[in-house]
Amino acid sequence: MFEILIAQFIFATSPITPDHLYNGVDRSVMVQVVLPEGEDLAHVVLLDQNNKLISKPAAITEGQHDLLRRLPKINSLQNAAWVQLLIEGKPIGSPIVVEPLRSRLVPVVEEVSKDGGKTSYTKIVDWKDEAIDDEFEESILNGWRVYEDKDAVIETSEGEIHIKLRPDAAPNTAWNFRELADGGFYYETIFHRIVPLTNKGLPFVIQGGDPTGTGSGSSGWWLPIEPSSLQHDFGVISMARAGDPDSAGCQFFICLSREGTARLDGQYCAFGETTLGQEVIKTIAETPIDDPKTGRPKSPPKIHTIKMIPSAPRYPSR
Repeated sequence: MFEILIAQFIFATSPITPDHLYNGVDRSVMVQVVLPEGEDLAHVVLLDQNNKLISKPAAITEGQHDLLRRLPKINSLQNAAWVQLLIEGKPIGSPIVVEPLRSRLVPVVEEVSKDGGKTSYTKIVDWKDEAIDDEFEESILNGWRVYEDKDAVIETSEGEIHIKLRPDAAPNTAWNFRELADGGFYYETIFHRIVPLTNKGLPFVIQGGDPTGTGSGSSGWWLPIEPSSLQHDFGVISMARAGDPDSAGCQFFICLSREGTARLDGQYCAFGETTLGQEVIKTIAETPIDDPKTGRPKSPPKIHTIKMIPSAPRYPSR
C-alpha cells in the first residue's frame, strides 16, 4: 500500500503548497501540507543542491504550517534550498524551493582592448553587494520566494531536452526562464545560431529563444546578470546577451563542451543543466550551417514548446 501511494505522489503536484509566492522578512512562510490517505505524520527536511541536509528532519502533520518554525535555518540561507516531504524516511512528491531574496550583487566592469586595440569589450572583473556601504556591512535579506520545484522540457524537432533549473546558482535567471516557458514565450521558435566549433576547434554552443528568429529579438526587458556558481560545461544552459552584462532577456544557449565554454564563466549566467537529451543536443549541433560567420543553420531546428513539469522527489544524501 505504501509503495503504491509513493508512486501516486512522485510526479504529482507537490504535497506542500505555499500560501504565497513572496513572503516578507517579517512574516511567516505559511504552507499547506497534504499527506497520503492513512498517513498522519511525516517529516520535512531542508536540502542543498547536492541533497545534503541543512537541518534535521522536522515532524509535520497535515494542515497549515509555518516553515520558519519547522525549519528555522531558512532564516540564514544564503542561496536557494529545497524543502522535501518524507514519510518513513522516503521522499514523497516534488519538493518546494525556498529562495532568499537578498540584495543584488552588481557586476564591476572594465573595458578590455582586443585585436591590437582595434576593438574592446566589457569584462566583469568583480562583484559588489548593492547594500554594503557606510551604513550596512552585509547583504540585506528582504524575504523569500517559495514555489514548487519544476524542470523544463524543451520539445524540439530533433527530440526532447530535459533541463533541471539551478535557482541556487542563479535564482532570478532561472525564475525568468521558467516564467517565459510557462507563458508560452518559446512556442515554435528556432535554434537560430549553431557554433559547433570555435576557431580553436573546440565544441561551443547552440543558441535559441529569440521570438523573431533573427538573433536580435528580445523579451522586451533587460535581466540583471547574476554571479552564477554553475560552470559552463556540456549540457549547461546559460543566458545569451549583448555587450552590456545586464542585456539578457530571453535568448539562451546550451554548451557543447567545457573546453570550448570555460571562458564564459563569470561573464555569462548559467542557470540549469541537462538531465536527459544529450544526444538531441549533439544532433542539433550537427545541423548544416548556411553562414559560418553568424552560425545561421540552413534549416534551423525548431523549439516546438518548452513546458514545465514537476521535479522528481529529492533523496537526502547519506
